Amino acid sequence: MTVSEKQKTYLIIPMKNNPILKNLKLRALGLAILISVSISCGKTDNPIPIDPVIPSPTAGTFSNPLMNGADPSVYQKDGVYYYLQTNGSSISLWATTAMSKLSAAIPKTIFVPVAGTANSRNVWAPELYFIDGKWYIYYTAGNGEDISQRTWVLENSSADPTTGTWVDKGRIFTPDTDFWAIDGSILEMNGSRYFMWCGRPDVSNVNLTQNIYIAKMANPYTLVGSATKLTEPELNWEKNGFGVNEGPQALISPDNKAFLIYSASYCGTDDYALGMLSLKTGGNPLVKADWQKSTQPVFSKQSQSNAYGPGHNSFFKSPDGKENWIVYHANSETNQGCAERRNVRMQKFTFKTDGSPDFGMPVATGLQISKPSGEQ
Repeated sequence: MTVSEKQKTYLIIPMKNNPILKNLKLRALGLAILISVSISCGKTDNPIPIDPVIPSPTAGTFSNPLMNGADPSVYQKDGVYYYLQTNGSSISLWATTAMSKLSAAIPKTIFVPVAGTANSRNVWAPELYFIDGKWYIYYTAGNGEDISQRTWVLENSSADPTTGTWVDKGRIFTPDTDFWAIDGSILEMNGSRYFMWCGRPDVSNVNLTQNIYIAKMANPYTLVGSATKLTEPELNWEKNGFGVNEGPQALISPDNKAFLIYSASYCGTDDYALGMLSLKTGGNPLVKADWQKSTQPVFSKQSQSNAYGPGHNSFFKSPDGKENWIVYHANSETNQGCAERRNVRMQKFTFKTDGSPDFGMPVATGLQISKPSGEQ
């Protein structure tokens, strides 16, 4: 069940004569907001504004990185890609019809927490979803102390998430996992929804090990029953720096197989990488034994491609629906840590004959690659 704080309302006032589809055609500079290092996760609420690089006009291609930032998330609806990333002190939303031109989109601040409240600091990893006719953002925040980090929900009934009123629905959690929690996301399958997140069970904050949990959702802001710990750092490649499983992302294959892609190892190391859980056919997402962990990372650093610590990803399809793409963050040089040097990248991936995803290797920075099919 969810314990909600007193609901607060945040009003977004649209810019005069500036509807969203008109904004998407503008080629103006935006602000890419970054974060800096904290004690354990390397994130704080002190973002650093960076001027993005406007994409090259080369027809049909683009190159990585797209722009500076970390913890990228994309939600696709009605031909528009809505993009979010960690800001630190607020939540901003980018909207574009072409992901290769993301840096040209103008971010709009849609949520600023009230100072001094339980969710006023260290605002991390927001994710946007459209559920039952309303928009929801799941995000992480606390009061400024790392141990206070929890998962929260915002709701907006407007057809356009860049307008309307965002209502703070409070925290989302189960009573048996009421401890440090970050990186909330949703798995939808077989007519049910499940909330997934990363939790640190040591309430003393001495043991920094981070696990991934799942619970069934009664509605977009309420969980029911107890949580299941799906995965914890067990393998050596999940324990660089210290043991971390975080940033869970659901992926459903074309043949309807379910996968959970997660980030492993401390984000401040070059060896931050992606791992994968596979749900057996007919399996129950709430049963740990029904998931199988891959013994090796499915996406990891490539020094020759200037890709260090690739992780915390999201997925989207090309405008024509024919291609699958992964968006993620990485550092361009070694030892740059979990801070403001991280940048956002994307590349196409495919599925193997067994239905599992094949992400390949991080593509090199500066390499001209084909834009998502159907982009204008």
